Amino acid sequence: MGAPAPSPFAHAVDLRISKRLLWVGPAAYPLENIVRVFTFVLRPRRKEAIALFCKRVALMLVMAVGLTVLILLVDGVASLSRGESGGGPFIFFVWLGAAGALVYFLLEMTKVLAAREHFVLAVETSGLSTAMVTSHDPNHLIELVGRITHAIDHPEAEFTVRVEGISASPHIYHYGDNVNMYGGSGNVGIANS
Repeated sequence: MGAPAPSPFAHAVDLRISKRLLWVGPAAYPLENIVRVFTFVLRPRRKEAIALFCKRVALMLVMAVGLTVLILLVDGVASLSRGESGGGPFIFFVWLGAAGALVYFLLEMTKVLAAREHFVLAVETSGLSTAMVTSHDPNHLIELVGRITHAIDHPEAEFTVRVEGISASPHIYHYGDNVNMYGGSGNVGIANS
């Protein structure tokens, strides 16, 4: 069994510690601002993509059926007053648009379903910045966690390694901790039932 195929989202970058800075490609993170270094599996949002697809299709069908009924009602009133029927072309365009939307929704869902999982090393700072890199060898990333945390406590530490940077869309991948919070005040977030 060979190495996994490279991801279309990954690109080779240097991860370097020099003069109390962590460089991930061209981005620099001061070591004193790093609050957490960890590894995890970055998984695509497959369940959310399927649910969103179902919601979109249901809404699109409701709209198409509603427009079709509306066109037929308007056409029925017009045909009684003029003795002609002209709603057919409009209904065709409504369902053609619905078919186009269905293809678009299917492509959006397929992008997420086809995305692969990545074992990544993440570096979080005290601000909103997060850097993520990946490697074909998970042990290499686990070793890098130790080297980076060692460098945080030892100002003289310097090293450079070649890893893969990763650009992960939040629409495709779930990133972050799952937290269940009960009680409190002023909390902002999403409640899942």
